[in-house]
Amino acid sequence: MIDLFKLVSFLHYKAMQQHFEVAAGSILGQNHRRVSQNNQDAWASLALEQAMIAVVCDGCGSRPNSEVGAQFGAQLTVHTLAQLVAAERPEDELFWQMLKKRLLGGMQTLQKRLGADSQGLLDYWLFTLMGCLVTPETTWIFGLGDGVFAINEQIHPIGPFANNTPPYLAYSLLWDTEKGPDPFQIQIYAQHPTEQVQSVLIGSDGVGDLMDVAENCLPGRPEPVGPLNQFWRCDRYFQNPDQVRRRLAQINREVIRPDWHTRQVRKIPGLLPDDTTLISIRRKRTEGGGKDARCNCR
Repeated sequence: MIDLFKLVSFLHYKAMQQHFEVAAGSILGQNHRRVSQNNQDAWASLALEQAMIAVVCDGCGSRPNSEVGAQFGAQLTVHTLAQLVAAERPEDELFWQMLKKRLLGGMQTLQKRLGADSQGLLDYWLFTLMGCLVTPETTWIFGLGDGVFAINEQIHPIGPFANNTPPYLAYSLLWDTEKGPDPFQIQIYAQHPTEQVQSVLIGSDGVGDLMDVAENCLPGRPEPVGPLNQFWRCDRYFQNPDQVRRRLAQINREVIRPDWHTRQVRKIPGLLPDDTTLISIRRKRTEGGGKDARCNCR
């Protein structure tokens, strides 16, 4: 007997594969550049028969190995979701509980291999999580900690949190159950029918800084930075896999110029103080649709 649900899902996926495209990029923030730190953001994406998955993680800046945890967390999340959607339905509440359980299990396994104690756990695994899961039926935005997401032109910042201390999933490994229920749960921020989704963007909290400088000019150039919607409206970001990173690098580059009048060298700083990472997913235009007139990219 044919499984009608699987058949419909397969046909919808074929449409998804043909009509959705992904663009992503990440750059080091000025604050971390000044103190010779690495980029503590990470991203990962994966396209499957059952789903499209994208994840952005932001490591805690005060921990020495958080960029390692962020990279591991992004990869672990997309691959764990890939395993889950092959066997379970995200509509079930247990799906997201299983996701959390497997993520924590992966952290513990690697922690043991590293020979790290609880302090080592905090040094590696403190990262925020912002993710997108697109199935043939439903699109979910989920996560824990601060960040930004946008869906169908509507932008939603998550955070900031008091004292710049967002919740981290790894805190669950240290939570004393005698204090009460574990508060560090993966949150579902949005849930939309996939057929109604035109664009999605997820990003680290550095995307908030990116939005704040939209009216500023690029360092050393008269061109404005532009609004966040350029990253899902403009074709060029989807035509070159490095174009998002290049644009972020333009926005954040330092320009050195001589001032002949004062006989001094003038430094124009980059505009993004924090590491900035984003993944954009959009529905492809139909043939003959042409360039979106609302896009003023150069």
